[in-house]
Amino acid sequence: MTGMREFQTGATPTSGTVFDGVSGYVIIFALLVVSYALCAAQRATDPSPWAFLVILVTVAVVFRVTGTPPMIQHVAWVILSAAGLATIITALSSAGGHVLDIVFSTATMVALLVAPVAIIGHQVKRRGLNLEALLAAITAYVFVGLFFTFAFNLLSLVSPASIFDGTDDDSLANQLFFSFTTLTTTGYGNLVPSTATSQAVAVAEAITGQLFLITAVARIMRGAGARAGVAAPSSEESP
Repeated sequence: MTGMREFQTGATPTSGTVFDGVSGYVIIFALLVVSYALCAAQRATDPSPWAFLVILVTVAVVFRVTGTPPMIQHVAWVILSAAGLATIITALSSAGGHVLDIVFSTATMVALLVAPVAIIGHQVKRRGLNLEALLAAITAYVFVGLFFTFAFNLLSLVSPASIFDGTDDDSLANQLFFSFTTLTTTGYGNLVPSTATSQAVAVAEAITGQLFLITAVARIMRGAGARAGVAAPSSEESP
C-alpha cells in the first residue's frame, strides 16, 4: 500500500539525507547558479579556475543525487579531488598559460557532459510528475548550456581569430550569453559566429536545445499519464 501511494504521488523514497530527491536537485541548481555567475564575471577568454572548481563539486553532487554505482562514485571522487586540488594550487599561485587554459576548458567540458547524462539516465527510470522531475529537467538543461559555453571557449582558445563577428570582446561572459541565447533559440543578433566551426557548433546547440525540450516534455507527460493511469481505478472503486 505504501509503495502504491508513493507511485501515485510521484514521491521518491529517500534515505533521509539532504542529497536525496528534491533537496538534492535544489543543491545542484544552486551550485549551477554560482557557476553561471562566476563565468559571467569572467571578462577574458581564459576559463575561470574557480568556476571549474564549483563545477567539479556540482558533478560530485550529481553523482550522489542520481545514485551512481559506488565504484564509479569512488573513481570519480578521486579524479575530481585531484582536479580540484590542482585547480586550487593553480588559482592561488596565479599560474597560467595558454596550454593550461585549454586543459581547464577541455576538462570543464567533460565534466559538464557527464553530469546531464547521469541526470537523464536517473530520471528515465522513474515515473510520476513531481517537483523532482521538473528540477532534474531544468538542471540538465542548464548543464547543456554550460557545456556549449565551454565548447565555444575551447574553440576560441585554439582559434587565431575571434569566433564572433564584429566584436573584440571574445570573453567567457559573451560565450556564456551566446550559448544560452542559442540553446533557447532566442538569437538577439548582437553576437554572430564568424567561422564555419563556430557556426556549426551554434547550429548543433540550437538543435540540441530543441530536442532536449521535446524529450523533457515527453518525459513529464509520460509521468503524468502514468500517475493518472494508476489514480483512475481508485476513483472507480470509490462508493
